[in-house]
Amino acid sequence: MTTHLTNGAANGVSNGTYPGVSLQEIPKSHTFTAILPPDPEFETPSDSHRAPRGRLGPRMVKGALFTYVKPEGTENPELLGISRTALRDIGLKEGVENTEEFKNVVAGNKLYWDNQTEEGIYPWAQCYGGWQFGSWAGQLGDGRAISLFEATNPSTTTRYEIQLKGAGRTPYSRFADGKAVLRSSIREFVVSEALNGLQIPTTRALALTLAPESTVRRERLEPGALVARFAESWLRIGTFDIIRARGDRKLVRTLANYVAENVYMGWGALPSALKDPSKPNLSAINPSRSVSSNKIEGTEGVEENRYTRLYREIVRRNAKTVAAWQAYAFTNGVLNTDNTSLLGLSLDFGPFAFLDNFDPSYTPNHDDHALRYSYKNQPSIIWWNLVRLGESLGELMGSGAKIDDETFVEKGVSEDSAPELIRRAETIIGKVGEEYKTVFLAEYTCLMRARLGLVSEEESDFQELFSELLDTLEALELDFNHFFRRLSHVKISEVESEEQRKQKASIFFHAEGITATSGVTESAARERMAAWLEQWAKRVREDWGEKDMEREKEMEKVNPKFIPRSWVLDEIIQRVEQEGERDVIKRVMAMAEHPFEEEWGGDREEEERWCGDVPRHGRMMQCSCSS
Repeated sequence: MTTHLTNGAANGVSNGTYPGVSLQEIPKSHTFTAILPPDPEFETPSDSHRAPRGRLGPRMVKGALFTYVKPEGTENPELLGISRTALRDIGLKEGVENTEEFKNVVAGNKLYWDNQTEEGIYPWAQCYGGWQFGSWAGQLGDGRAISLFEATNPSTTTRYEIQLKGAGRTPYSRFADGKAVLRSSIREFVVSEALNGLQIPTTRALALTLAPESTVRRERLEPGALVARFAESWLRIGTFDIIRARGDRKLVRTLANYVAENVYMGWGALPSALKDPSKPNLSAINPSRSVSSNKIEGTEGVEENRYTRLYREIVRRNAKTVAAWQAYAFTNGVLNTDNTSLLGLSLDFGPFAFLDNFDPSYTPNHDDHALRYSYKNQPSIIWWNLVRLGESLGELMGSGAKIDDETFVEKGVSEDSAPELIRRAETIIGKVGEEYKTVFLAEYTCLMRARLGLVSEEESDFQELFSELLDTLEALELDFNHFFRRLSHVKISEVESEEQRKQKASIFFHAEGITATSGVTESAARERMAAWLEQWAKRVREDWGEKDMEREKEMEKVNPKFIPRSWVLDEIIQRVEQEGERDVIKRVMAMAEHPFEEEWGGDREEEERWCGDVPRHGRMMQCSCSS
């Protein structure tokens, strides 16, 4: 299996022998606000701090990428849970969560800014726009998320932007209250760390805090909460969208430079010149890191400048992430451009879900009647979003070798040369689209081979194993992730004869048997599954011989036993919100952070129930965007 994750904590970076530091000691910065332009109405932290909160918004903010604004604070906060993996990845020492400083920071009650000296780090909310369900929505922004500071892990040197979600109104809250409800906060807290546990690039969650004095109105009155979350960057395609929509070409360049130099850590970290993307090869997945600027092969007269390489890296990162979503049947539910990360991170969790029964048309969003954001549409929707990014970067990419000409930098493209620049930009986007397909397919097939226990690559695998398996899972309405975990434990000696294969097929069925609405009989289901098992066993024998134990161990590393299903999350929400339970959060987080384990040392009966057959009433659930 290739290393398909390259985003710091998403790799589960260990501190090794590094003991971690306190929250006070960890290196802090504010690179984002130090380099990028602030809200002109409140250009300094002092301007914002002295202003009555009502003056801060909601309102339109132009010519800026953020506004200084502090959290509203939380009265009598209760820390409900933390991620120990997150503590380690940030570089904080074990036990820091028990300090008053930590509890106050994650509740929005402590800043690292001195009111008297007016020095330190002042919180901020980002400005961005977005295409929502295919329509331009205008200014959006961090309506309830406020970044506190950037923290650098002293061991790994990875820098994270620490943020609170549900911290109160900002200039970007529009008509909302800036709050988050406990229900959605639990969902985001768990899934962020679950995706990280699955090694899928994602924003992360550090802590979950109940706001007991806060009552938030959504479809009903609900208790409020905050999620302390973090990422190497919270920038998204929507950040470029709003600047382009307002015609601020200089700010587009400023932001692109910031992303390359401070998010990707330098132009030299970007991929080298694009080779022929129509042929999947190693260089398409792991390119050399030179900064040469060569012509895109097969495209006469098109120079691939540094902004094209930036675009390509953003595209590649997103291709890898959506491939991982598809391989693990994760469905975001709302893939607007404001929910699409420039680092290729899974971002902003609303009506998300993991598929239960395999249904490519499934969407967890009950408001998505057109199925725009269904599971099967995710790869094409992410590319649609990336084309919008290409349009924002079009002038920079299409300028080719003239990118630094003084006249172009100051005045832009002339009317006479505009058609040629547009042609070049469109050509580049088209070529990068081919690279997107190549990277996606290479990553997806790599992950699927690993999930099936295969080591070698055969061209026939895609049709005879992958496609046929998915068709079978859909036709028989079988559980996607359960199938792979149970397959991990199938020995070759158990499926040598047709009769053995038919008998073994039942381990993949639901407890109540075959429930397919298409009318498939159990006998027909056994025959179909047996035929697939025959092909699978043949390939496994080619790769492993009789080494079932070694293969089983490798398959268990990529096929999780625990997935935070919608029905499990609903049960946890009910138990925390209605029944006052607290330890259940700790137990589910232990499972989410380490999904490939066989057991977690908690309530064994509860663990097996959460990992077992999905109750029929709890399959393929949907929920709303409200949170």
